[in-house]
Amino acid sequence: MKTIALAEIKDNFSRYLHAAGKEQIVITKHGKPAGVLIGFETEDDWFDYRLENDPRFLKKIESARADIRSGRGISWEDVKAEDSRRTNALTRT
Repeated sequence: MKTIALAEIKDNFSRYLHAAGKEQIVITKHGKPAGVLIGFETEDDWFDYRLENDPRFLKKIESARADIRSGRGISWEDVKAEDSRRTNALTRT
């Protein structure tokens, strides 16, 4: 993670935005951390970032994990079996 002064960022924003696609850049103001510049190399990176920081999505993930811990989850084997059953039913019609 790089640390760059705000004045330097302002003078070379495009360059640092491109660099931020590879690693986050801490922006300092008067020598103290003031923000973080996060870039995205691909649209998938942007999509991942949005999911990782969406409170609604994180709440659903935690709820699903709690279900699994309490035994209310569905095994991967059951999911695959159901998928096979549905695929076979579609190919017969």
